[in-house]
Amino acid sequence: MSNATPPRAPQPPESRVEPLGASAPLAELSPAYFGMVMATGIVSIAAQLLDHPTLARALFALNLVAYTVLWALNALRALRYRAHFLGDLVDHLRGPGFFTSVAATSIVGSQFLILAKNSRAAVALWCVAVVLWVGLTYTVFTGLTIKRNKPSLDQGISGAWLLAVVATQSIAALSALLAAHIGQPVKLELNFLALSMWLWGGMLYIWMMSLIFYRYTFFPLEPGDLSPPYWINMGAMAISTLAGSLLILNSPDAPFLLSLLPFLKGFTVFYWATGTWWIPMLLVLALWRHVYRRFPLRYDPLYWGAVFPLGMYAASTDRLIEAMGIGFLSFVPRAFFSIALIAWSAAFVGLAVELLRGSRPRSGG
Repeated sequence: MSNATPPRAPQPPESRVEPLGASAPLAELSPAYFGMVMATGIVSIAAQLLDHPTLARALFALNLVAYTVLWALNALRALRYRAHFLGDLVDHLRGPGFFTSVAATSIVGSQFLILAKNSRAAVALWCVAVVLWVGLTYTVFTGLTIKRNKPSLDQGISGAWLLAVVATQSIAALSALLAAHIGQPVKLELNFLALSMWLWGGMLYIWMMSLIFYRYTFFPLEPGDLSPPYWINMGAMAISTLAGSLLILNSPDAPFLLSLLPFLKGFTVFYWATGTWWIPMLLVLALWRHVYRRFPLRYDPLYWGAVFPLGMYAASTDRLIEAMGIGFLSFVPRAFFSIALIAWSAAFVGLAVELLRGSRPRSGG
């Protein structure tokens, strides 16, 4: 008989990387953290639209730093913690968070166009956003479709799924903006792409919201289930309103948009009305969560997903007023811009406190 010990089973890849001590936050970095760039970018754009140029440019500068840092952190995470990164791509709850990178890229591109008048940077970011959208759409949804072990509907779906809609509509909005700033031969093509993405985003919202509303009404809902990305229920409609308004404004330069003008106007108001309906509902649910059920209110990176819809609602309503000539709504963008700015400030303070806590030396034990 041999006294040789049996060979040790191979360790999973993560265990061969340095222990998860100080690097653990990087391993668990939320794919949805680009929501910070989305929120900061749209508050910056809303500030510019509502005549606060100094604030808009300050937020633009901050957003460029945040966008660069987040790409560096995500690249480092993909290299050092590949299993975590790839696992998140096909995770029902975390996978849709990757679509924040698409929306963030499109919004930074829009900032370059609106604030800096830099169409070259905007085009470059538009290209990046399109590549990301194609790659993530057919990776995330294929992975979720073919994986063997799947959660039940109530455990596997959340408002974060609507980030795929936001990503789609962000490309529609940036394409429409570029079409308004760039001449032929690509003006018509960009407008057609914007129209196509706008229509697909609306269809995707109907599919996903049907499942989310079914989960709302036919499964038990605990305070912990009502995470901040549920505000994307409204945010997805707000950015759809923005893209539709930009298409209406572009219609004189594109004959096919001009022929669809009644349809464009009707559906844009439909999106705005749907987003508006969600606001009281989400406020009531937030009160139920934090006041009635006393769920603690503390910083979470997902809260950027609640700031973004508020800023987007302000910006989209401002563009809707211009596109439809409905000046009686002029009080809405300024009111929601103030609310969005307060929410952004609270999230930013929460992030700063979290970073300060993480930088304090831990007492050894």
